[in-house]
Amino acid sequence: MAQYEISVIPGDGIGPEVVESALAVLGECEKQFDLNLNYTTYDFSADLYRRTGRKITAADMDVIGETDAVLFGAMGLPDVRDEHGLELGAQVEMRAYYKLFASLRPVKLFAGVPSAVKAEKVDMLVIRETSEGMFAGLHDVHEPSDEQATDRMTITRATSEKLFDVAFEEARARRKRGTPGRVTLLHKSNALRSNVLMEKVFDEVAAKNTDIESNKFYIDAGSMYMVTDPERFDVIVSENIFGDITSEIAAGLVGGLGVAPSADVSLKHGVFQPSHGSAPDIAGAGVANPIAMILSAAMMLNWLGERREDAECLQAARHINEAVERVLASGPRTKDIGGTASTDQVTEAVLQSLKSAAALSTQSL
Repeated sequence: MAQYEISVIPGDGIGPEVVESALAVLGECEKQFDLNLNYTTYDFSADLYRRTGRKITAADMDVIGETDAVLFGAMGLPDVRDEHGLELGAQVEMRAYYKLFASLRPVKLFAGVPSAVKAEKVDMLVIRETSEGMFAGLHDVHEPSDEQATDRMTITRATSEKLFDVAFEEARARRKRGTPGRVTLLHKSNALRSNVLMEKVFDEVAAKNTDIESNKFYIDAGSMYMVTDPERFDVIVSENIFGDITSEIAAGLVGGLGVAPSADVSLKHGVFQPSHGSAPDIAGAGVANPIAMILSAAMMLNWLGERREDAECLQAARHINEAVERVLASGPRTKDIGGTASTDQVTEAVLQSLKSAAALSTQSL
């Protein structure tokens, strides 16, 4: 039986609620497959900082980094800021510390989920660079001023090469599952020197992956095409801020952030969390959509399975995805995607779908 050590950081707002849902689904997978997931829970929430002044440290991240993966809820409260006036977010600290250079953000239009666009099929992966770009100067020293403030965008060849290698690998893997196998760079090389380098490196990597179609758009035009013709996209890759914005646009195409998972990864570490925020306005009301968090847990199992060549992990991830797809098609669904169900009701429906699939599999043997 495969055994994995998982760090769990529930966070703020609806984070603890949706993490509880994901853990319940993972628990059912442990019963069905040869998996043993051991959890250690950490509190690095903005609420903890407000109460104690404590936030995540390098020593904390050294300990967490020894585990196999991190399952992360949602962090941040609008009224809790650090000494620089920024919202607290341990995930931002971890991205920098672990050099999590790629945020993988898949979106898919599921049957039963209303869409704001006219498209029969939306199935894309947005890959956001997360270690540099416009976030490169996050820890630069600045003199306090009410007259001027600057941020720094830095692109490096080394990170861009790794990022684009991942993009083409993902496109190749997705093509096996029926997508076109196409990588699109969204950039702004007509106005930003840093993006001139990014585009140059992209062209070089594309020339080494001629089996995968590639193309490029300026970020402004590309964002418009995402709304007017989303079916043209398979894998999108972009700079940090551009990727952040376009991944939110992509989520909007398929019903919103409640069905949008993500994985921040390096060659060694992985942090898995929903794309949505902490939504403190609905915290405790029992109406949060747990689907994005559940799908993020499936991404974690898939990532672990690929790294360890663990067929049980890969199978469990596939079963979670299929269970979610069945539930979204028939209901129940939460309010954000046109339903009336509670967090617990949707979670229970996913659990029952997993159990029913397991029973049918047993009967067929």
